[in-house]
Amino acid sequence: MDKIREKLAALKEQNEQSQDQIEKAEKRVKELEEENLSKEQEVASLTHKNTLLEQEVEELETKLKEAKGAAEAGEAQGSENEQLNAKLAELETKLEESETLRKKAEESASSQDVNNDNLNRRIESLEKERDNLEEKLEELTSKYAAAQSEIEEITDQLESL
Repeated sequence: MDKIREKLAALKEQNEQSQDQIEKAEKRVKELEEENLSKEQEVASLTHKNTLLEQEVEELETKLKEAKGAAEAGEAQGSENEQLNAKLAELETKLEESETLRKKAEESASSQDVNNDNLNRRIESLEKERDNLEEKLEELTSKYAAAQSEIEEITDQLESL
């Protein structure tokens, strides 16, 4: 009778541990899903910023071409040429800055994609672990019920003696 009670207590302990593990796994899955959503939003933001920077680069390249054309065509006045050359230099600087920002945004977006892939794999792993723990919990619950039934049978037999 004591062995049965010990076995029953062990099954109860295993059942509680499995439930704790399931709760922890579900909490971690939720945290990872929230982190993944945050990363996806950040990637979308960076992609949008990259698009804006690319548009700005195109505009600056157009202005640069116009300034170069105007500088080449406007040799009539030296001061006008100097102004155009100054504007040309300014536009080239802005173009370089925009290119640098665009490259950084692309690198960041690429890095975020890799992070999202890693998070998705971790989520899948935790979901599988949770499913396994749930199966184990169901198994322990059925064993517990069987043990409880066996104890009741033995108790009934002992009482009838």
